[in-house]
Amino acid sequence: MEEKKNKFIVINDEGKEIECEVLFTFESEETNKNYIVYTDNTMDEIGNIKVYASIFDPNNENTKLEPIETEKEWKIIENILETLQEEAKKDEGKKSE
Repeated sequence: MEEKKNKFIVINDEGKEIECEVLFTFESEETNKNYIVYTDNTMDEIGNIKVYASIFDPNNENTKLEPIETEKEWKIIENILETLQEEAKKDEGKKSE
């Protein structure tokens, strides 16, 4: 059975369609906003997969991704990403034992 990943298309500033994959979504109790964290599976100059985040409306199928504009919001997302990375490293350590 083929696993279907949650993907969507964004159009960049040059009008080019780019396929993105949803990594996770969450609602922040602090800001009362919904966030989507996603990737286009490209690499940065040091070999890390590029990850993006935006505000979105989960109740609207054709929602427009809105930019994250405050340092507080970025800090919330960074903390979640760090926690997920730490958990992934722990899981990898357990698998290699």
